[in-house]
Amino acid sequence: MSGGLLAAVRGLPPESTQQAVGYPSLFLLVSLGALVPVVPTGAIVSSAAVVAFHQSSPFSLLYVFLVASAAAFLGDLALYWLGQRGVRSRNGSRWLGALRSRVTPDRLAHAQERLDSHQVSVLVLSRLVPAGRIPVMLACLLARMPLRRFARGDAAACLAWAATYQLIGILGGSLFPEPWQGVVAAVGLTLLVSAVPAAWRRLRGGGRDALRHEDA
Repeated sequence: MSGGLLAAVRGLPPESTQQAVGYPSLFLLVSLGALVPVVPTGAIVSSAAVVAFHQSSPFSLLYVFLVASAAAFLGDLALYWLGQRGVRSRNGSRWLGALRSRVTPDRLAHAQERLDSHQVSVLVLSRLVPAGRIPVMLACLLARMPLRRFARGDAAACLAWAATYQLIGILGGSLFPEPWQGVVAAVGLTLLVSAVPAAWRRLRGGGRDALRHEDA
């Protein structure tokens, strides 16, 4: 399977085809990933940045940045709007339920504390920290933050997020002469960055459980 992926990436189509297909695909995948938080959107943006880095057009990287940040922003707004409907409804909604199911009580409480202390600025950090977006968004929903106020903070968050993962892609593209090599490196680095917070939480959770066991 990995061999087929490498062969597909090696055989990249001409630049005109890449741009005609790539930008709409990037927008669709990133906006879908914002709505359904299982799509690795960071890896998608990094891969697109690698391909753009190797193109001759001086505006390719700018287009990737604009498309990725706009798609993330619109996806976030759509998810927040759907979550607001659940907060207002007496019976909730499946979107709000899906957000709750992805956040543990401890992480929600921590997100609510940060929101109380830092207000909208916490949205920027939540986008940059892997798996940090949903707890903060849920905290904003439960605090009944207006959509307009959420949008102001999320706009800066999406710009910072797109720039960060694009830089990872540029780094991967600059280290290797072939685009497919840069794509593999960027995806690997993005997945590694995404895995670190989860591993850290498991280690902290295991340490707390051990302390509780000793105290008992």
